Amino acid sequence: MSLEKKLNKWSIVLSVAIPLVVALLFGVRLPNVEPMSFLPPIYATINGVTAVVLIAALVAVKNKKIDWHEKLMKLAIALSVSFLVMYVAYHMTSDPTPFGGEGTIKYVYYFILISHILLSIAVIPMVLFSFVKAFTKQFPQHKKLARITFPIWLYVAVTGVLVYLMIAPYYA
Repeated sequence: MSLEKKLNKWSIVLSVAIPLVVALLFGVRLPNVEPMSFLPPIYATINGVTAVVLIAALVAVKNKKIDWHEKLMKLAIALSVSFLVMYVAYHMTSDPTPFGGEGTIKYVYYFILISHILLSIAVIPMVLFSFVKAFTKQFPQHKKLARITFPIWLYVAVTGVLVYLMIAPYYA
């Protein structure tokens, strides 16, 4: 089996497993563990840094700085993974925070939240397959997929910050 096929199989497995594991862990509360209430501003900042790194990676590739682009994209993936670990840890130790806004802002918040969640799930295989195309040096296919992946990943990173800023006043 070729390296690309192996990596594609892992990409599929991870694309299914990550959302399932997150969903399962979301329902788990660790007993006798202090709430990790310090995490939301940290993981929101990581989302913001991810957005900046993604833009820097785009600028790098547009300027033909491929090595720099590769390093920045690996950093963006590492930041996204660290966000996810902290996000799950927070939700395993803390009760959900209800949004307290009313009127139009409530609908805006839920639109941003729901689109953020759905696109964060959808972007996982897109990021993984984009990475596989680059890793296996299939740059035309990588570029084609990355043109779709980039704006979705950037949206997820930016809306992660927005969701935090909108709900932060309601944290206990």
